[in-house]
Formats: sequence, structure tokens, C-alpha cells
Amino acid sequence: MLPTRHRMRTSAQFSDTVRSGARSGRRNVVVSVRSTTEQASRVGFIVSKVVGNAVVRNKVKRRLRELAAVTVREHPAGLDVVVRALPAAAAAGWDELGRDYRDALHAALRKAR
Repeated sequence: MLPTRHRMRTSAQFSDTVRSGARSGRRNVVVSVRSTTEQASRVGFIVSKVVGNAVVRNKVKRRLRELAAVTVREHPAGLDVVVRALPAAAAAGWDELGRDYRDALHAALRKAR
């Protein structure tokens, strides 16, 4: 579970990151990254109904949250990250979802610098 200080809470935080951040996509996820002056890095998730029913969406969110906890440990300050799950994420296994998330995150971080 992500601590509260590492979670995005407002729609303004999400929209600022998606609109002005560096973006990179893979088969299962699209990751947007923006550098900030905030103390703690924050992560937010967008998992729409296109991904599946509530059970499937929550399973995808739980997996992404666990992957994001690693991101917060590696980058403890100065990043806002928005992870948008694509419909293929519903059928993706843990390894595939993790690989796509890490690849997209690293590519977005390279673009952001």
C-alpha cells in the first residue's frame, strides 16, 4: 500500500501531470512523468471501465500500486507519476504488467530529463 503522502489526490494533480509531463506507452500501460518541487513523489492511477468490470479493475490497480511502491522507494522525491491502464492490462500476467510498467516508466523518465 502506498502511504498517503505518495498518492495523487486531486484532478488538478492528474491533469497537470498528464498534460505537461513526459509520456511513454507500452501494450498494457501508459506512464506520464513530471518533475515537481514537492517533498514526496506522488503516484496516481487511471483504470477506466474499458479495462473490465470492478473486480478486474481493482485487481489491475492492486498490481500497479505494488509496482508503484518500488518506484517511490527508488525516486523518493520530486516526481509525479500517472499510470493509465489499457484494456490489455486486464489479461496481463504479473510479470508482463511489471515489465511494461518499468519499461514505460524508464522511457518517460529519459524523456523528462
